Amino acid sequence: MQKIKRILVSQPKPASDKSPYFDIEKKYGITLDFKPFIRVEPVAAKEFRTQKVNILDHTAVLFTAKVGIDHFFRLCEEMRITVPDDMKYFCVSEQVSLYLQKYIQYRKRKMFYGATSKLEDLVAVIAKHTDEKYLVVMSDVHEVNKCVEQKKDIIDYLEEINANYTKAVMYKTVSTDFTKDPDFNYDMFMFFSPSGITSLYANFPNFEQGDIKIGCFGPTTIKAAKDKGLVVNVEAPTPENPSMAAALDAFLKSQK
Repeated sequence: MQKIKRILVSQPKPASDKSPYFDIEKKYGITLDFKPFIRVEPVAAKEFRTQKVNILDHTAVLFTAKVGIDHFFRLCEEMRITVPDDMKYFCVSEQVSLYLQKYIQYRKRKMFYGATSKLEDLVAVIAKHTDEKYLVVMSDVHEVNKCVEQKKDIIDYLEEINANYTKAVMYKTVSTDFTKDPDFNYDMFMFFSPSGITSLYANFPNFEQGDIKIGCFGPTTIKAAKDKGLVVNVEAPTPENPSMAAALDAFLKSQK
């Protein structure tokens, strides 16, 4: 059995020293390198204007991720747009909804979110507000938000309920270039989004897994990996391991 010594975690390095990842490093005597496989780049105001989207034509904004909130308010500032106080916000989860406090005063009468983080639950809420004109904030690869089981993304759901919406691409997801990294040699990769899998093959089109172990967080990421023919050795979340760190800990323990 190959001993795992170096693991690439495709996320930014945790800001807190109390992250469980650092405990795992010490516990198993391994090295964790935090290198995002993808990075987010802003769509500049000039480029956004080519989409011919008027933000103030809408009565509600729909967010499927925190990063969308950041870029919505960034663009509003760049374009000197004052978002009206009566604007409504529909978010994929309560956690995303609470992130709005970074930019606006949080009022529950303006905030709406699904019971879970599933798109269909959010759309069930949207279906009760048919009079709104929705601005859907997304990246240029919004397919990452698809529901694996039904192969639908947020736009598919909005079409089904005949929602009045406009797509607004406000940020881009770009693959990180690892091809010139002489030290890119790992025993395990840990992915957190389908875009990470896409980036892996963008960097290494002829990638062969061999003895490399693969960990994936979330059903969409797991599906993206398996669609590429990869063997997923660590899956999260599960009832036993609700986080990727917990799943990794359990996996490394089983390898001893």
